[in-house]
Amino acid sequence: MKQYEHPPADAFDLTTILHALSDPYRLSIVQKLSVLQPQPCAPLQGDRPKSSVSHHFTVLRKAGLVRTVVVGVTHMNSLRDAELEARFPGLLTTILAAAAREAAQPAKS
Repeated sequence: MKQYEHPPADAFDLTTILHALSDPYRLSIVQKLSVLQPQPCAPLQGDRPKSSVSHHFTVLRKAGLVRTVVVGVTHMNSLRDAELEARFPGLLTTILAAAAREAAQPAKS
């Protein structure tokens, strides 16, 4: 059974976190997990190829944003929000709020 490596919270790096969240798809995964967690990969995959989704989850895990636990054949994903909050207070909340505000704005012509 595959197990994933997750960095300890004291190794979280701000630049790595911001890089991970700079990709719209990875940000959307974090947004979805902020609403409902844990979630398996399938509902978060959309129409993307499995190899692409795997890469994005690897980036999120290495940044410390997501924890993936294998339960049977299902990979359950959760945000490491409490650990992120302890390391960088308010960061994730601020980013998610800004992303929600941006999504709510009418499209620019």
